[in-house]
Amino acid sequence: MGGSVAVRVYAELNDLLAPSRRGRWVEHEVTGSLAIRDVVERMGVPHTEVDLILVNGSSAGLDDRVGGGDRVSVFPVFGSLDVSTVQQVRPKPLHRSAFVLDVHLGRLARYLRMLGFDSLYRRDADDADLVRLAGGQRILLTRDRGLLKRRAVTHGYLVRPRHPQDQAAEVLRRFDLAGQITPFVRCLSCNEPLTPLPREAVPESVPIRVRELHDEFARCSGCDRVFWKGTHHRAMVETIAAIAREAMAVSPRRLEPEARG
Repeated sequence: MGGSVAVRVYAELNDLLAPSRRGRWVEHEVTGSLAIRDVVERMGVPHTEVDLILVNGSSAGLDDRVGGGDRVSVFPVFGSLDVSTVQQVRPKPLHRSAFVLDVHLGRLARYLRMLGFDSLYRRDADDADLVRLAGGQRILLTRDRGLLKRRAVTHGYLVRPRHPQDQAAEVLRRFDLAGQITPFVRCLSCNEPLTPLPREAVPESVPIRVRELHDEFARCSGCDRVFWKGTHHRAMVETIAAIAREAMAVSPRRLEPEARG
């Protein structure tokens, strides 16, 4: 038995659709029944982007099935609306916000590390490596929506902006992390934590002039690099402040008023 399933996505999920499919019901021809996950991802929306699904007005999960005549409404993560009384399709948030980033997001990884967030990045990592490194314990950040459609990926986000600073602000906003910024606690190169280093313990490889002018030093516990507040420090502080302001700004996009299937 065949028929059509009508699907509509809301709010920022429309960014993932072709312009002709945005803000409207889209009909999908099906034979028999089909898992909602397959219907949604065929439209181009990875399951990691979805927080709530309504089928004919009732809450449903990604593995529930739909058939001809069903109407499916697909919603993103809700910022301020409490949807705890209905069935959310995303897994519970991780206890701590740690990331793994694909090969296209190297500069974003440095920004996130500068902001204090545990962010793995490897230039030689392929898709299988990224899924393994995420391992259900890290949020996979990527520009490749196909990667987020893998069932093994439980926590992920499709990064929309192209500019790394805008990407950082979007990640903070998406995961509500602006209040958790702790600058300069991680190595920008290898991601390992920094530990305070007394001036008398600073290695001779650091120029004498630097040791004379500065009192505060830190050493990376991974690559052993030594850091201090050099001439670039003020610019980094200003960048962090700009990212935080952008992250806390109210997005002009609002959840569309129609919320029933």
